[in-house]
Amino acid sequence: MGSDIRPHGATTARQIAARLRQWDPQADPRTAVAGCDGFVDEMISVVGERHAPGKWTALPSMADLGRVLIDATGRNGLREIVVHSADAGGCSVNLSDGLATLGVAVHHFGTTGNPRHPAFAEFAERCASCTAWGSVYGRSLCLEFTDGKFFLAAVDQLSALTADVVRAHLADGIYAERCAQADLIVLNNWSLYPHMTAIWQVLNDQVFTQLSHRPWGFIDLVDPTARSSQDIHEMLTVVSGFEANLRIAFGVNLTEAAVLTRVLGLPDPGADLVATAIALRERIGVSEVIVHNRSGNAVAWDGGAVAVHPGPTCAAPVKSTGAGDRFNAGYSLGLTLGLNPAERLDLGSAVAGVFLRQGRSATTAELLAFLDAWN
Repeated sequence: MGSDIRPHGATTARQIAARLRQWDPQADPRTAVAGCDGFVDEMISVVGERHAPGKWTALPSMADLGRVLIDATGRNGLREIVVHSADAGGCSVNLSDGLATLGVAVHHFGTTGNPRHPAFAEFAERCASCTAWGSVYGRSLCLEFTDGKFFLAAVDQLSALTADVVRAHLADGIYAERCAQADLIVLNNWSLYPHMTAIWQVLNDQVFTQLSHRPWGFIDLVDPTARSSQDIHEMLTVVSGFEANLRIAFGVNLTEAAVLTRVLGLPDPGADLVATAIALRERIGVSEVIVHNRSGNAVAWDGGAVAVHPGPTCAAPVKSTGAGDRFNAGYSLGLTLGLNPAERLDLGSAVAGVFLRQGRSATTAELLAFLDAWN
């Protein structure tokens, strides 16, 4: 990553842990409003070899599955899968789960199903409130490997979430009331919802322009590769318009950064995360741009830019799907607690690090233990 990467030190971890120990969510509450997605994620391993009932080994890498598919070209093929669980998913759901488990009062509005799908039951209990927008929910088959994950998403039904549907839900005033009290407003998963640009415009026009304060807004698009350049330009225009009412922190991984830089005519991200964050921030016109990946994290803001190492690696994650959303949860919590940019990046890495090792969101005690051990 070059000289722009700042090595993580034990001092930073101690500073973050000290701030978390000072924070009492009951006496000094933080409130977030999040949406608008909701997916049922089926967590899947592809079997490499079956040894006996209940005993098998998984295909370790995406390249291994690629070879299986290539070898089957021109003839039939079959591979066994093991479905480990059906979990509450979706970027705003995962981020909200990370925040709520750490003591943030989260009000979620999204496609969790009406009636609510059972996969969201525990998530809804952790939230301060959980409101379904429309009756549909997304579905993802999440193929997990040691070197990454591959999603097969069923999203046609998500076209039912339209700007008119959202206008109807806004009529009761509950979303606007929650936003008026929020320290953080989360808008996630633009790429898989065909009407999300229009929905975001409605939220800005009817809700955000009426706010008497200017809270943080966190945005995560999800991989926009399948969306047209025109769609992306239109979405970015709406995002830029948020800045009058929200302080936007725009988070991308390297895949998303590569799509945005290509569409905007900027240099490919390559290894220079700082330059990418700076270029995207200046072009989009938002308060912050965060670029995160396994080998480094960076953020650009109006006062400069910094990059840091992502923290202790995890060779054998219990679960990787949703780790990026937990990074976003940690970063977002850092925004509401007033941490500096490098501390926010490290807090994101710590929250994601606990998730990778446990397969669930970190409690405050677990996060503090991770930070205390990180040196």
